[in-house]
Amino acid sequence: MKRTVSARQVASFIWFYWRRQGFWFFLLMVGLVVNVAVDIMFPVVSGYLVDTISTADVPPSPDQVDTAIWAGILFVGQSVVFFTAQRLKFRLWMHFAAKVMRDIITEGFARVQRYPANWHESSHAGATVRKLTRGMWAYDTIADTVYAALLPAALMLVGILAVLSWRWPLVGLFAGITSIFYVAVTAWLAIRHLPDRHRAHMDADSEVGAQVADAITCNSVVKSFGTEDREDARLLSLVDFWRRKAVSAWAMMENLLIVQNVASVALVAGIVGLIVAEWAAGRATTGDIVFGLTAYLMINAYLRDMGYHLQNLQQGVSEIEDLVMFHDLPMEPAVVKGAPALDLRAGAIDFDQVGFLYPRKDQAVYSNLSLKIKAGEKIALVGKSGSGKSTFVKLLQRLYDLDSGRVLIDGQDIATVDPVSLRRAVSVVPQEPLLFHRSLGENIAYANPDASEADVMKAARLARANEFIEALPDGLGTMVGERGVKLSGGERQRVAIARAFLADAPILVLDEATSSLDVVTEAAVQEAMEDLMKGRTTIIIAHRLSTVRQVDRVLVFEDGRIVEDGAYDELANREGGYLARFHAVQSSEDLSPALEEDEA
Repeated sequence: MKRTVSARQVASFIWFYWRRQGFWFFLLMVGLVVNVAVDIMFPVVSGYLVDTISTADVPPSPDQVDTAIWAGILFVGQSVVFFTAQRLKFRLWMHFAAKVMRDIITEGFARVQRYPANWHESSHAGATVRKLTRGMWAYDTIADTVYAALLPAALMLVGILAVLSWRWPLVGLFAGITSIFYVAVTAWLAIRHLPDRHRAHMDADSEVGAQVADAITCNSVVKSFGTEDREDARLLSLVDFWRRKAVSAWAMMENLLIVQNVASVALVAGIVGLIVAEWAAGRATTGDIVFGLTAYLMINAYLRDMGYHLQNLQQGVSEIEDLVMFHDLPMEPAVVKGAPALDLRAGAIDFDQVGFLYPRKDQAVYSNLSLKIKAGEKIALVGKSGSGKSTFVKLLQRLYDLDSGRVLIDGQDIATVDPVSLRRAVSVVPQEPLLFHRSLGENIAYANPDASEADVMKAARLARANEFIEALPDGLGTMVGERGVKLSGGERQRVAIARAFLADAPILVLDEATSSLDVVTEAAVQEAMEDLMKGRTTIIIAHRLSTVRQVDRVLVFEDGRIVEDGAYDELANREGGYLARFHAVQSSEDLSPALEEDEA
């Protein structure tokens, strides 16, 4: 994704979450102002205490002692009030920040889950995870920098410079000009020269995360080919690229520090020189000198920290840009607000002059495709790879929006109903099932989390998965590993079939659902699947004859068109037809040469 996020968009993104905590945000602002106001009084109170002591007689009179004691109490009291207000402010800030971070990560995750299928197909999962988590912590950096550093610093500088100007206009003017110059140059460097370097740094960081996730996810492939060294070298190359980008960003930060140091020296030289001149002219007391020096120390500290925090802020903005973009991307699919749930009565499907082109593809998959499937009908889709079989199922689930035409279920245009209700009505058993790194029981019950253990085991028995589950020490509580890696291909397939049994959806899609099963298990599962298909509209994407012989109709796809439509026996005996050739190939004793010729 090309970055087009501005500082204003980042500010708007953060304000979107802050304003939702309006009352607590108001309390935080009040606490901030009180804290800063008390802190501004520190140079004044310090000067008053020194003047009280330095101008007293030797020995001091009782009245002078009393005055000094009250000045000391005021000095100590100011510190007590400051630190108390600060601790209360930050204790409230902790809860506020944690709530906002919770909302940012959960809502960001929710949006990513609802992006169109083509977005997920084009994005690396590892990089997406990195962007989400990095964005959450980038918000923490930005929010802490703004609330705990930049806002107090700005208020402190204005307040201190106002008090200093009131006492010594010339000193205040010099300190103000120097501070403004310092902040302006620092901000200019941070805004003009840091963003591109930080973006390059963050992009490289995402690439490193994506490479690590990719290699670890495919570790079984790495091991099977013995390519650990190659993956090590690939990562080293990416990390070297990241290192160069990181050094470039960090070097610019060092340049900012040089500017800060020069401004700090100029500030102290000017303030000290002017105060000494005032003292020499008899216009400044010892307390005035303490006041001036204390004011300088506070100004210098806040300026120094402001430069550091501007760097942090710019880095945080660069790191949160991906999350802000996630917030602005449209979710899938576009529906009318408050769209009704699908009113599924029988499960009749109607593709009405459907036209569809995959994003970033030049050739349309479908052009005016029309097809009616009766409720309860069993349909098999056959054809070569890329002929449009899988696209048919994706459009039925509305994973993509159409370019033209309509898809209707029981007479309802699926583009006008709630997509969640639509997808819950269509149960899909894929050719390569994906399992969560959770227990077997949770994976089977995923579509029906309220199912009892007895219902889960019943579904497992129907899918012929109960035998291997019962043989495991932890049974349904067994963790299956990432993507189900601890199970064999056949076991994963049976878990997916059990999941479909438990989902009990009115429309069933079987994408070569028995492809990973041995012959004996396949025969048993076929019997169970025949029971599952009863009374349901069933679509079978088939590459093996054993899965299509008992269907009501076979649809042969070729280049996005249905070129054959009829009963299996009719099409298998049609001379020159695709299904007839398909039947002949799989019925012959030597399958390999014929299959290769057919695919060619």
